[in-house]
Amino acid sequence: GGMRMNNVFCTNSICTPSRAAILTGQYSHKNGVYTLADQLDPKRNQVAKELQSAGYQTAMIGKWHLVTEPQGFDYWNILPGQGVYYDPVFIDRTGKKKHEGYCTDLIADFSLDWLKKRDRAKPFFLMCHHKAPHRPWDPAPKYAKLFDGQTIPEPDNLYDHYEGKAKSVADVKMRVGEDSNQRDVKRPLPADLKGDALRKWAYQYYIKDYLRCIQSVDDNVGRMLDYLDQDGSAGDTIVIYTSDQGFFLGDHGWYDKRLMYEESLRMPFLVRYPGAIRPGSVNGDIALNVDFAPTFLDYAGSKAPAEMQGRSFRANLEGRTPKNWRQSMYYRYWMHNSNDHHVPGHYGVRTKDWKLIYYYGKPLSMKGAQEPATEPDWELFDMKRDPREMKNLYRDPAHAGTVKKLQAELDRLQQEAGDQPA
Repeated sequence: GGMRMNNVFCTNSICTPSRAAILTGQYSHKNGVYTLADQLDPKRNQVAKELQSAGYQTAMIGKWHLVTEPQGFDYWNILPGQGVYYDPVFIDRTGKKKHEGYCTDLIADFSLDWLKKRDRAKPFFLMCHHKAPHRPWDPAPKYAKLFDGQTIPEPDNLYDHYEGKAKSVADVKMRVGEDSNQRDVKRPLPADLKGDALRKWAYQYYIKDYLRCIQSVDDNVGRMLDYLDQDGSAGDTIVIYTSDQGFFLGDHGWYDKRLMYEESLRMPFLVRYPGAIRPGSVNGDIALNVDFAPTFLDYAGSKAPAEMQGRSFRANLEGRTPKNWRQSMYYRYWMHNSNDHHVPGHYGVRTKDWKLIYYYGKPLSMKGAQEPATEPDWELFDMKRDPREMKNLYRDPAHAGTVKKLQAELDRLQQEAGDQPA
């Protein structure tokens, strides 16, 4: 019913920072939300406050994950932290309340309730944020046996052993099987399986529970779309389906996100707006999560405030890509070696054809704890010939010129964003 954007990227692939970027239109180093430990300053301007000022009714329902109470929303009903799948607690202005049921269904229930009660004389802005399909992938009871007896196809690089990759990437603790726990696969891990054999065994349990969680998301997105049709407002409502980042589904043998690899960097983005966005269209322009807020404001007839670093892609959605649209993007992940995943701090540049990543090896502290350092290292991937990012070309003399150009572009983007090199 609308457009699929194929090259929408997050600027920091972890939940809390990406949600802050979506709201503020700013990179992590500008909005102050670098890691999972940070909180969004309630005084900071963001898109809901701007839309509220423009006369919109605003609501935030589901996963918030920014610690402080939501601001700029007339109504909010959010999960504490990550929340749970079964019989979750929600927080609204009156306090905490436990609700019976499955989290994905409840988020849609609360969203539909709000839509039905809204003031029809005013335009509305609703952020319906599902917890699913976050770890530990607990499916709804009705889908507990979905896909039983089936073998889900494996990604072609499930058994990646990271030859030639940066050493700190090879040490990342996100491997399906090797780094999974009993809670992830809902059964004890077999003691007699190691390496690829364990990865193969765990992948089927992992992916089936992931897809079972997705089935409930699919059901509830359908309920929302059906309501807009029945209500008669589908023709004048912009609907966007996206995420806070991508996710590894066994690609490179991993689960989770964080790294600047495609599966983690790329955000799904579908948008429908009848009469303005052509049904069944596809767009390959590079857009970022910091662009979301300016785009929402553009469609609402409001000008994005100067502190927002993103740029509206309304014209791109309507088939009129500006001649000076960006040809590259800047990424930075700040949670150096934190928690049990051991993902190094890194930044990089992505163009249509190339990706250069610098793992800067700088020990950053989180909540005052000194994290272990890693050695600096680089990766270069040819995104046209090697879209699965299997061959690191950084040390290949034939690509020295490409490296030099990309390093210069990385420096330019970093300065443009107002960030400092490590």
